[in-house]
Amino acid sequence: MDLIELLPPAWRTELTPFLDPGATAALGAFVTEQYATHTIYPPIEDLFAAYRLCSPEQTRVLLLGQDPYHGPGQAHGLSFSVRDGVRVPPSLRNVYKELAEDVGVAPAASGDLTGWARQGVLLLNAVLTVRERAAGSHKNKGWETFTDATIRALNAREDRIVFLLWGSYARKKAALITNPVHTVIESGHPSPLNGGKDFFGARMFSATNKALADGGRPLIDWDPRA
Repeated sequence: MDLIELLPPAWRTELTPFLDPGATAALGAFVTEQYATHTIYPPIEDLFAAYRLCSPEQTRVLLLGQDPYHGPGQAHGLSFSVRDGVRVPPSLRNVYKELAEDVGVAPAASGDLTGWARQGVLLLNAVLTVRERAAGSHKNKGWETFTDATIRALNAREDRIVFLLWGSYARKKAALITNPVHTVIESGHPSPLNGGKDFFGARMFSATNKALADGGRPLIDWDPRA
C-alpha cells in the first residue's frame, strides 16, 4: 500500500517534504498486512477521509484525536465522528454539551461530523487505524510520524489555522506549532474518564471563531447538521 499515492494530490504535495520515504513505506507495509489479516477500522476506503473532505487550502481548524473508534460501524476516518445512525459516543456527547453551553448549538441526534470537515475542520487522529476492539493497537507503528508531518505542513502555511488540542496527548503536539500566525487552543479531553476537567467551560468553539475572525478567515458554523 503506497500511502502517499492514496492521499489527495494537494495533500501529497504538502506532506512529501515532511515525510521520510523509508518510514512511510514501512508504515504502508504494516497497514497492508493488518488490513489483510485482521478487522481494521476505519474501512480502507475511509482511511484518508479527513484529507479527502478538507484540502490544505480549505483547512481553518485542526481538531486532533488519538486513534479511531474500535467498535464495529463507528470509525469512518474523522476524529470524534461516527456514521449517521450510530449511537453518539460518550466523548462526543460531552463535546455536544459544551457546544450547547458555548455557542448555543442544540445537541445533534447524529454523531456524524462530516459537516464540520466540509467547512475546513480537519478531523485528524494521530493514529489513523486500529484493530477491532483493541484500542491503541496501532500506536507507535509509524502513524504518529505521518500525522506529525500533517501538523508541520499546516504550520508552514501562512493563512491562520486554529489548532484545537484536547487532552494531554494532543497537547504535546503544541511544540510542533511554531508559526506565530496560527492559534493553539488547549483544553482537557472530553472523555468521561477525564470527568470534564478543563474541558467543560473552556469555550473553545467561540474562541476558535474569534481567532479565525481576527485572522481574516471565515467562521465555522459549529452545528454539525449545517
